Amino acid sequence: MNETSIQAIKYLKVGRYIVIDDEPCKVVEYITSKPGKHGEAKARMVAIGLFDKQKRSLVHPVKHKVHVPLVDRRKAQVLANMGSEIQMMDLEDYNTFNVPLSDIPDKFHGNMESGNEIVYLLAMGRILVTD
Repeated sequence: MNETSIQAIKYLKVGRYIVIDDEPCKVVEYITSKPGKHGEAKARMVAIGLFDKQKRSLVHPVKHKVHVPLVDRRKAQVLANMGSEIQMMDLEDYNTFNVPLSDIPDKFHGNMESGNEIVYLLAMGRILVTD
């Protein structure tokens, strides 16, 4: 896995990101249980996939280490709407990239005109247009 770090589950909380089934997810629920007589405390997490919006859950001891995606929030300017793809330029490093229109949520389709600025998340080499 690239573009991830490793972190103990006990340091995660609601609103943070975690990798479950090789998919970056946002934690929406985090519950810990008390340690048993011979065991250790367990954490139960429910997370929603950033790209596929699927709900996933995970139960592990709180000392267990998991992959955490490095999620970068950035701004880009729309350069061209080419029908099935949108060409964008990052406003920090000026790299250009294409994003398929099918990967952009429907509520942002009206904002995909040349010159408009958009906010996107970059996680594990994938791009998600967000607000």
